[in-house]
Amino acid sequence: MMESKRPLSPHLQVYKPQLTSILSITHRASGIALSTGTFFVVGWLVALAGGERYFDIAHYLASQWYGLIILAGYTWALSYHLCNGIRHLFWDAGYGFELTTVYRSGWATLVGSIFLTSAAWATGLLV
Repeated sequence: MMESKRPLSPHLQVYKPQLTSILSITHRASGIALSTGTFFVVGWLVALAGGERYFDIAHYLASQWYGLIILAGYTWALSYHLCNGIRHLFWDAGYGFELTTVYRSGWATLVGSIFLTSAAWATGLLV
């Protein structure tokens, strides 16, 4: 009996990426990023509780270029996860399953997450 070289089940390399699959993968990745970023938030709270010296160190690290990139990424992950979570709530209620609505809500999720991130940074909430 000859062995087949084909995959036994569908694989990511077989399919062309679609907006829905990219958004699903990004939702999972943003959840992981938020879980990881929570350690930084806890570290900041510990530094805040530790006194002025520790807070100054945490503030210095957060104000460096790498700290700002981490904060911006965390902000976007939070915004994206929120917008996509609202999208999923509508799906749970039975709305928005038409293909055109799925794509519109997907693009709205992306635009909304970028808008919320930009608004948070533009208002000075995070700087």
